[in-house]
Amino acid sequence: MAADTPGQDPAGEDARIASLEERIARAEHAEKVRQGATEQQADDGSRLGNRVLAELIGGLVGGALIGWVLDRLFDTSPWLLLVFLGLGIVAAFRNIIRLTTTKRPDQ
Repeated sequence: MAADTPGQDPAGEDARIASLEERIARAEHAEKVRQGATEQQADDGSRLGNRVLAELIGGLVGGALIGWVLDRLFDTSPWLLLVFLGLGIVAAFRNIIRLTTTKRPDQ
């Protein structure tokens, strides 16, 4: 009667099976992270995105503001505004490129 009931074999657990189950669990977790199925915390990606946006807006607004003030001061309307707006755009993109091409400490 005892031989008819399902259950574990009386022998000990095989180390190869335990190792296989552990590797499968790690692979499933890595696949979930790759597919975005698990929630990831806000890390350097969102911070970097916010920093890029701030650099872009800051360069445009800063260049336009400086150009507008100098246009009012020297009565050279719209030329200095356009020049400094262009310089602000160039500075913003230079900063964005510098931010995104530096290696992070975890790499």
